[in-house]
Amino acid sequence: MAAGNRKERRAAGKHDGKTTGAALQPTTEIDEAGIEYLLQHPDRSGPKGKTLFDLADERQRELNKAKPAGWNLNKDNTPAGERPFNDEDPIGPAGNAVLYSISLATLHLTLDVVVYSQYREDVVWSEILQRAAKVLPIFFVLVYLLHVDSVKRFPTLRNLFFLATSVIAGCYMVYSGNVNGYFFVMKTAPPIGALWIWSVVEMSFPYALTNAAVVLGYLWWNGFEAF
Repeated sequence: MAAGNRKERRAAGKHDGKTTGAALQPTTEIDEAGIEYLLQHPDRSGPKGKTLFDLADERQRELNKAKPAGWNLNKDNTPAGERPFNDEDPIGPAGNAVLYSISLATLHLTLDVVVYSQYREDVVWSEILQRAAKVLPIFFVLVYLLHVDSVKRFPTLRNLFFLATSVIAGCYMVYSGNVNGYFFVMKTAPPIGALWIWSVVEMSFPYALTNAAVVLGYLWWNGFEAF
């Protein structure tokens, strides 16, 4: 019956184009309800009920209640065999040894060039590069040994070690520059100077200030000149 009615309406539409054609014509007119819909403000009041995050949080609390007490103590999300993200030394002693040794070898090379220039000697790059290459593995071993976890467990002793090393190296630099000849200074100043600077960098700030006070006091007491 319905199919017959559709066929009859289609046949009637072919003969009467006013009804069928007029219904499909586009229009630019808009009624009052459409205007109100376009002008209404969006709802920013937030969700009216519980969100997925709230449901997940409630479910997690229910699961935690079923677990034994203290199950989450001293536990983090770090996978086994990896260092935690909040670790103060994320690259480890080997990574620090690589970075420090390269930096110290570069510092050694720079001090070598500075000493050559101070005594107005021609810079012999082949010898300077060879000396920097020789101290590179030595610095690597020293940095690695002083950055392992077993050593870092004793920060006070570590700071005292670097303080003693820096004081000896700094005072020796002052003494050698004022007493020894230029050839001796050219050979010893770069490695001693690099060791001195590295020790100061590794120390805590109060120990570094102590080192500076001791070296300056040694310089003043003996009447030496800074160079």
